[in-house]
Formats: sequence, structure tokens, C-alpha cells
Amino acid sequence: MNSRLFRKKKGNKAFDFDDSKIEVFWDLSTANYRTGPEPVDGFYLLIIVDSELGLSLGDMAEEFAAKKLKSGTPNAKLSLISRTEHYSGNTLYSTNARFSDTGVSHEILIRCSGEEEGLRNPVLSVFVDKKKVIRVKRLQWNFRGNQTIFVDGLLVDLLWDVHDWFFNPASGIAVFMFRTRSGLDSRLWLEEKLVKKEQDSVEFSLLIYACKNP
Repeated sequence: MNSRLFRKKKGNKAFDFDDSKIEVFWDLSTANYRTGPEPVDGFYLLIIVDSELGLSLGDMAEEFAAKKLKSGTPNAKLSLISRTEHYSGNTLYSTNARFSDTGVSHEILIRCSGEEEGLRNPVLSVFVDKKKVIRVKRLQWNFRGNQTIFVDGLLVDLLWDVHDWFFNPASGIAVFMFRTRSGLDSRLWLEEKLVKKEQDSVEFSLLIYACKNP
């Protein structure tokens, strides 16, 4: 799709994609910004997929939908399949996530313990709802790895890469990923993508970037 179609601050476009009709409505003409490129208010963005409301963003979206969209436009059935979070400043990171549409929210805590706690070698610990699910000793030598945990009866692949915490201090970025996979398949999800198969449920992934440097 040609990105130049969306250079105007206000407008609407319709196009076909994968046997679906998609309509996009946007207005950034009065948008307010802070330090980043994302507007904070004074805007709207709506996406209609096959006559169903698939995405609604902005403080002006509800007003626009009431005026311009057909009465009774249904909301599309949505599933969160991916989320990314960024943290900086310390070695203790906490967030919450649901691993399925019908699952409950779980508290996830990632902790890196080191010399300040009397340990000779750094240790990585991951907790789900205050229960320790993995513990990685000698982290400076086991800076990359993966382990499978169970949450809500689901297989969840937990992958970590903390190489830059130790060997690239200028960056100091570590990456953690939680990703669900089918319980019928024993392969790691990285191998699953090489195999064409029919999926019965939507998989979810949570990607965390953790930086020691503020």
C-alpha cells in the first residue's frame, strides 16, 4: 500500500486487502504532541473492516463515529496478539499480561540480582503472580536462552537475551519475550514458523525491552 496516500492531516481512504474491504478515517489537523511522534489528544483514527469497527483511537473518535458512521455499526471481534514494553533505570521490571482472551491478568516480575545483594555472579529470576518460574545462575555466561513455563494451562515460551547488559554497556538493552504456543506441539515456536499448519487459537506474545541505562 502507498504510504503517500496518508500524508494529508485529515481524510479517508478505502482499499481491499486479503478479501476484506478496509476503510480508514483520520484527522490530525488539531492534534497535540509532547516529546514523541504520537499525538496525545485532538485527533481521531478509525478503521472499518468489512463494515465492522476494528480500531478506534483518539479523544475525538467517539464524536466522529456518532456523526459519520452508520447507526448500529458493530464492533469487530478483536484479540490482542502482541504487546511491547520499554523499561529503563534499574534491574527490576514489573508488568501485567493476559495470555489468552479468556484468561486472567497475571503479574510478571523480572529481577536481576547481583553483587549488591551479596552474590558473586548475577542471577536472573522471573516470577508470575509472585511464584518463581525460572532462575538462571551465572547470567553473564548464560546470557541467552529459553525455557517453557505453564500459565493458565498454556505452554508459554520464555526467551531472554541479556548479552548487552554485560558486553555492550553503551546500549545496555536486554530483551525478554513471552509467547504462547499450541499444547499439541512440542516444538519451540521459532521452529513452528517453518511448518505450515492450521491454528485453532490466536497466539499471544509479550516483548519487553529492559535497559539498565536511564
